[in-house]
Amino acid sequence: MKKYSKFFVAGIILIIFIATFVFLWMKSQPQPVAYEEFTPALKDIRKTTVITGKIEPRNEINIKPQISGIIVKLYKEAGQHVQAGEVIAKVKVIPDESQLSSAQARIRLAAINARQAKIDYDRMKTLYNKGLVSGDEYDQKRKALQQADEEVRAANENLEVVRDGVSAENASTSSTLIRSTVSGLILDIPVKVGNTVILSNTFNDGTTIATVADMNDLIFRGNVDETEVGQLVTGMPMRITIGALQNEKLEASLEYISPKATEANGTNQFEIKAALHGLGTAQIRSGYSATAEIVLAQANQVLTVPESAIEFQGNNTYVYIIHGTGKEKTYTKKRVTTGLSDGINIQITSGLTKADKVRGPKIVKDDNNSDEQS
Repeated sequence: MKKYSKFFVAGIILIIFIATFVFLWMKSQPQPVAYEEFTPALKDIRKTTVITGKIEPRNEINIKPQISGIIVKLYKEAGQHVQAGEVIAKVKVIPDESQLSSAQARIRLAAINARQAKIDYDRMKTLYNKGLVSGDEYDQKRKALQQADEEVRAANENLEVVRDGVSAENASTSSTLIRSTVSGLILDIPVKVGNTVILSNTFNDGTTIATVADMNDLIFRGNVDETEVGQLVTGMPMRITIGALQNEKLEASLEYISPKATEANGTNQFEIKAALHGLGTAQIRSGYSATAEIVLAQANQVLTVPESAIEFQGNNTYVYIIHGTGKEKTYTKKRVTTGLSDGINIQITSGLTKADKVRGPKIVKDDNNSDEQS
């Protein structure tokens, strides 16, 4: 029994050895070379470029105060619409001590002059009633009294402006009420109640109370590489895709190309601007990231083949024409003239017809017998 078991084990080992040898021999045999095959077809070719940028209003207006002071009340907040002339905030004036002292001194002096003018007027009136002075002299004293009274009112108004920022007579047009200069959406209110604000002057730009923009007039702003800017012209149509609104496609037209480049990441970039059209009901926010697709060149219904079928040698391009079928296939190298390419398909302007069949990349079989291009 043991003798037969030894023969059985030896037989199994021999079978495994022979099977391994056959498998390795078959793997070492050269496999037939197979290629993808393509037939030239009529297609539309478009060469496009994609530009990254952002969406922003054409004009953002910074609302600044006409006086310096402290914010005591905010009537609006970011995200609300505002009309031109509508009040956004109220400022309480912090009077300058020297100006306040001068205004108070002006009131005292005006009061003294007014009292003296009243005494002179009363004296002249008595003399005039007795016929001792002429009418011209009387009119001069009356005019002097009126001027003195007017100076008192002006001095009081000046004190109110210095102390409160507004006079009682001009309260409706008070500079302490910060009003929007344009109609639109409030994008930002960077101040809070209690913040000190200053008016614009030759030394600083002043404090921004609010930023207002018309969100119905939006533009796309981006940068294009110097290798492509020469192919752009104003008026070219663009398709805008907003990152936050992937399903929203917007149309735009190129309206500005910067005449001067700026360096970014070691390359020269030119700023472009495009006006957005047909905003519809989509709620678009200022600063949205977006991409713009521009068609640089287009050819409709032209003869094309996949670019992978083209062999490039210097400035020349070639394809391999297929002859025969099955194992009798042969390939003839032929020079062709190419045109526009979209990165996948390429235009053939001469050298091929629709009846030709061209060789593509080699087909390589992996361990799972699935095909993929070489």
